[in-house]
Amino acid sequence: MERHDVAMPGASDQRASGVQVIARAGAVLRALAGSERGLSLRSVAEVTGLPRSTVHRIVVALAAEDLAVWDPERGRAELSLGLVSLALSRRQRLRDVVHPHIEALARRVHETVDLVVLRGDQVVFVDQVVAQRILVVSTLGAALPAHCTSGGKALLAALPREAVVRLLPETMERFTPHTITARDKLVDQLSEIQVSRVAYDREEHTVGVSAIATVVRNAWGEVAALTIPVPSQRFGGREEELSAALLETCDGLNLALFEDLGDGGVE
Repeated sequence: MERHDVAMPGASDQRASGVQVIARAGAVLRALAGSERGLSLRSVAEVTGLPRSTVHRIVVALAAEDLAVWDPERGRAELSLGLVSLALSRRQRLRDVVHPHIEALARRVHETVDLVVLRGDQVVFVDQVVAQRILVVSTLGAALPAHCTSGGKALLAALPREAVVRLLPETMERFTPHTITARDKLVDQLSEIQVSRVAYDREEHTVGVSAIATVVRNAWGEVAALTIPVPSQRFGGREEELSAALLETCDGLNLALFEDLGDGGVE
């Protein structure tokens, strides 16, 4: 009898398969995060490009780990509150590493410095150092539209173009005469931000207030933005100074965030 050897999957194949599973689960979680009321399996499949049967298996597995809620009667899935504790842990760790750097930056430029993250089409304030020369300060947890804020534009520029198109409507809300309301025009500006690394808000959200921002990221792929809001009357002529200080701070902070991962990351 002729013998045929069957090739068994090697360690590299198993690793590749494991990475693919994680990537697909991540895509499903991101799709669910973009919906406040949950999504059908068909909608998740359309957003992720995965087969519906694959989406179903992933959703059931995520539900078993309390990372998603799957309602077979309604045929809808949504994120679970079980993710909240994980998200808070990561965000607290991010703040712990970032805070000394934004304190130093605030002392250097004598202005308020904010740490913001992207949530849908808005930016949320997660940390802040208020300068003695107080501006109108946003409270922690407050949300502002991403399309007309420096931190929002910096974070949008860190996304793929197709993700920006999904997040923003073709025409966006106008807050001041300087607000960019056309999505295509904003996307063009985001391309410039990707090159310069710096985003500006020149009275686009609030008349009398300008701001500058850039992003920081760690080895986990988490992205946040440092932004310096300044009264417009003392913003003009300081763009180069603020940009240099901001980029220098963020370059050092990026290294610190990667070193933090090497020290064990989140406990």
